[in-house]
Amino acid sequence: MAKTKTRDEVMSEAYWTPKEKEDMNSKYSTNLLKENCNQEELNDKSWPSDAYVVTYKIDDGVRYDLVRCHGKVNIFDMYYDKFGSGSLVSIEYGPGIVSPKTWGAQVTATKPKKRVRRG
Repeated sequence: MAKTKTRDEVMSEAYWTPKEKEDMNSKYSTNLLKENCNQEELNDKSWPSDAYVVTYKIDDGVRYDLVRCHGKVNIFDMYYDKFGSGSLVSIEYGPGIVSPKTWGAQVTATKPKKRVRRG
């Protein structure tokens, strides 16, 4: 008798290998921010505003990824090449409100400027 995987085991499987994640930027000009998001992560507003929520089907299960890209066509090409036709359900705007220029930037503490009193 074959062991049936639980929902958590199926959802925890990573379909993108580390090598594929590295090559995404050079091949498709995309960046996979979060693979297999849950509802809490999909409603988080701390993501960049140029991120998209990608909905796709694999093995009769629906998964959500958060992908950063300049255009939807690059995301479509990436998922079509990986999973084939019929797997991509939708590409929608993400929940993020952070400027793409400042997202992920390190905040440095600046010293206050010395005031010169003239008078």
